[in-house]
Amino acid sequence: MPSSGGEPALTNSAIVACTASASHVLKIDGYSRTKGLATGVHLRSCSFRVGGHSWHLAYLPSGDIPERSDCISVYLVLDGVAPGTVGGGGPVLAQFSISLLDRAGRPAPTYTRSGTTNQFNGPGAHWGFPSFIRREVLEKSRHLNLKDDYFSVRCDVTVVTEFRAEDAASIAAAATAAASPAAPAVAVPPPDLARHLGQLLLSAQGADVRFRVDGEDFAAHRYVLAVRSPVFQAELFGAMKEASSSDSSQRVEIRDMRADVFRNLLHFIYTDSLPEPEEGSDERDEDEEALMAQHLLVAADRYGMERLKLMCEDTLCRHIDASNVATTLALTEQHRCQGLKEACFKFLRTPGVLNTVMATDDFDHLATSCPSLIKELMSKLAAR
Repeated sequence: MPSSGGEPALTNSAIVACTASASHVLKIDGYSRTKGLATGVHLRSCSFRVGGHSWHLAYLPSGDIPERSDCISVYLVLDGVAPGTVGGGGPVLAQFSISLLDRAGRPAPTYTRSGTTNQFNGPGAHWGFPSFIRREVLEKSRHLNLKDDYFSVRCDVTVVTEFRAEDAASIAAAATAAASPAAPAVAVPPPDLARHLGQLLLSAQGADVRFRVDGEDFAAHRYVLAVRSPVFQAELFGAMKEASSSDSSQRVEIRDMRADVFRNLLHFIYTDSLPEPEEGSDERDEDEEALMAQHLLVAADRYGMERLKLMCEDTLCRHIDASNVATTLALTEQHRCQGLKEACFKFLRTPGVLNTVMATDDFDHLATSCPSLIKELMSKLAAR
């Protein structure tokens, strides 16, 4: 017992919200065949369970109302409530996000939509994103697989399963458990650093260096450029830095590069991804995509950005044909692109292709400018 006149005993407790999390991926296979559905018509995914409740995703290819008929709508729908849970005596509380997945199955930060905790008041209740993405934007993005006619979205859901009171001892034990590898999973939203840095580039807030490229001006941030490119680091901070002026408004002239190529280069430096085609632009042209990849590969090699260079190689590997294989081979020789070179050699081993390519002016130029490359090609064909 406390001594006479001592302070009253202090106890502690907490109301704890227990949660369960899960994810569901919905693949829209045969996207082009869903575009003709009327506004308001929805297609539903298979049901999946989170927190004991049954859910499904609703996909509306022509939006939910006429004003959004040019958009794709996606909703999370509560199918059924598990008995004896929080939802059994009131609304089901859930927080969720829906992401468009890239070709590698990862959420695309630009197209990840997140919300606060929502109340689902019973079966059929739904929350979601009526303007998830415009169809025009999706069709011009890299996330719609044009060849196989599909795209995928992922829904990450966290559901409150119960509220319970815990005393101080239980709180301490829970904290210890949370620090262990066996702690329950917590719903963590996808990284959004790239989105914030992309907005920084667009706003030019705090920009301290300006570039002049092909008649256009670009504002950027020295430290961002320096940490992403060893060449920019040397030019802006190292021995190559021009000592003529320390004025933050000084413009750096960049020659032998198109303005749109430099714009895409900056976008990659800030976001580690290439920009999506702009809304309202013409339908994406495969030849233009290949030409941009060629220019970006040269820029990536110039500024020591190996990941971007490999991404451009990968794009060009998918665009090799008889009309461009000779110029592509010349590019591999000038910029040391071994993987792309091997892909060109493989293409030229296709029956009948080599004769067609040898009849072009580009091949004659290649034979004159890169004789060692022709010897390597002949050696591989002879070995085969």
